[in-house]
Amino acid sequence: MPRQLLTLLDLGHHALDIGDRPDRPRPVDNAPAVIGFKVRIHPSRADPRGTRPREWARKGTATGMTTTEELTTNVHDTALIFEGGGMRDAYTAPAVVALLESEIFVDYVAGVSAGSSNLCNYASRDIARARKSFVDIATDPRFGGMKSFFRGDGYFNSKFIYQDASLPGDVLPFDWQTFMANPIQIRVGAFNASRGQERWFTKDDITRLEDLLIQVRASSSLPIIMPPSEIDGETYYDGALGPNGGIPLDIALKDGYQKFLVIMTRPREYVKEPQHLPSPAFFRRRFRDYPAVADGIINRWRRYNAGRKKLFELESQGHAMLFFPDNLHIANTERRVDRLAETYEAGEAQVARELPKWKEFLGF
Repeated sequence: MPRQLLTLLDLGHHALDIGDRPDRPRPVDNAPAVIGFKVRIHPSRADPRGTRPREWARKGTATGMTTTEELTTNVHDTALIFEGGGMRDAYTAPAVVALLESEIFVDYVAGVSAGSSNLCNYASRDIARARKSFVDIATDPRFGGMKSFFRGDGYFNSKFIYQDASLPGDVLPFDWQTFMANPIQIRVGAFNASRGQERWFTKDDITRLEDLLIQVRASSSLPIIMPPSEIDGETYYDGALGPNGGIPLDIALKDGYQKFLVIMTRPREYVKEPQHLPSPAFFRRRFRDYPAVADGIINRWRRYNAGRKKLFELESQGHAMLFFPDNLHIANTERRVDRLAETYEAGEAQVARELPKWKEFLGF
């Protein structure tokens, strides 16, 4: 890859300062990121590990789509929150599977960036999608690369990843019927660059599948290496540029929740550092038409660390159950399927260890 292009892509990764270099004991924010609504190969009626599905998941047709039989929730006082993190979410996707297999159905879920992919898989109660959207999708030649970048579709082909592949008849159709039949409330965070403010999309903003897909794409539009998304004539970038720094706790607090199950993609000891290269001046020039985007990039480290501090306070008060990866060793642009599969299995093992604590916290 030409050195100039490597430099450009590195700037894009720095723009949200989301990435890790893998296999480092002390995380440093200087590696690439793929964030957002990854897609899946449509599930069979068995779960991805071949075990017999639970009763709620056995309502499938020949194509694996569930029916619109009445769905209910059984956790009414706790908000489920998913942090983003690109392909690092291969580690946290097992949390979706574990919750669904345990028939833990909350009333409310919030997500930003890749966290909105986990949100959608949870809200559509799709066990197979939870895994395949962060593992198998990396094998698809349309996923991205240099040709996609030079075409203007982004180093990660956002239109394919977040929209086309999820439509009926494509490789990973989304279970729209179950999603809409589920009474869960959703909050998908995206940054409105035109207005300079975070926007939270809810089911009230959705009348068709295409609405949901562009909203999740907007939540996941990484500056520089992916094109922005357009909704109703306004420009959107990644939701991590907003005041929460990428941890969608603020909206759940605003909506009145006092208990939280939070699925994070950074280690417990992680602290985000100020960004020095590229310089703030670079981002102000690059986003001179959208100064709030530059501000979001430059100040994200403060906002993110403040969000984590609040999480620890809630945890110490008994109001939050926090999941932090303890065996995650990939960058968030990882595309090697074997590494992604290993990451999923590592996350699966940790989730299995911690699930009893989650159940106790949730009253199961």
